[in-house]
Amino acid sequence: QVQLVESGGGLVQAGGSLRISCAASGDIFNHYVMGWFRQAPGNEREFVAAVSWLGGSKYYAESVKGRFTISRDNAKSTVYLQMSSLKPEDTAVYYCAADPRGPMSTKMSAYDDWGQGTQVTVSS
Repeated sequence: QVQLVESGGGLVQAGGSLRISCAASGDIFNHYVMGWFRQAPGNEREFVAAVSWLGGSKYYAESVKGRFTISRDNAKSTVYLQMSSLKPEDTAVYYCAADPRGPMSTKMSAYDDWGQGTQVTVSS
């Protein structure tokens, strides 16, 4: 089990960039596939991106492909989401999540541990 704490959210103008982070503690970080999800008001939580144990494989939702980059630093037990060319429709609470089994999944049910979320707001 890992404890996850997101940070770095905020307000950004459309077209801008933002990097959010998720720091893990409690277990060996590289034993977990890591994912990012997001939830906008009135919407279901949706998959954004995932990264494999050592960072060699990544998978993205079509809506963010080419604009967002997921990465991890296992020495720092941290996963990042670099977001560029942001759009108002990217506005949501962003959650990181940890999957102890793998392989990378887009399904919420695959992830056992979740952070509390960080708000990202993109103004038009």
